[in-house]
Amino acid sequence: MRDLIVTENITLDGVIDASEGWFSVADDREADQSDLVGALREQSAAADAVLFGRVTFEDMRGYWPHRTGDPSGVSDYLGKVAKYVVSGTLRDPQWENSTVLSGDLSEEIRALKARPGRDIVTTGSITLVHGLMAAGLVDEYRLFVYPVVLGHGARLFTDDAATHELRMVEARPFRNGVVLLRYRTT
Repeated sequence: MRDLIVTENITLDGVIDASEGWFSVADDREADQSDLVGALREQSAAADAVLFGRVTFEDMRGYWPHRTGDPSGVSDYLGKVAKYVVSGTLRDPQWENSTVLSGDLSEEIRALKARPGRDIVTTGSITLVHGLMAAGLVDEYRLFVYPVVLGHGARLFTDDAATHELRMVEARPFRNGVVLLRYRTT
């Protein structure tokens, strides 16, 4: 059985909505990003599928295939990896190696997890992630915690979220102030 990994960039106060541009710490061209980039490459090597909600998928499709000179390797990775988009309205994904999942969320994801392969990673996709959490389909959370407090915005764990006990498996700080926290579901 494959693991479903939720990977999110998150602020200290739990916000995962990046619409206000709070990634500036990681985007600082003066900061040494090699350790953070290394962690992203490790994650990519462990996963052979990426799962998106429709809005995040369309954002990614509009950005990554056109990015050149990407030192993180994300553009190359997304060009090769199997991509799945959960949508009841999208018919043609218009991105190589992409499949639309339009059936029942729990059934579609359980079937995907049952296929042979490595990890399945989902990132962004706030509505989808909340649905995966509610259905008990998440095996691990990988949270890249940014040293920023916003005080408002969409959160990973909402007030109506079910109680989850998690087991920490890693805490890794990076030179730019970001910290990776990995938690397994119990």
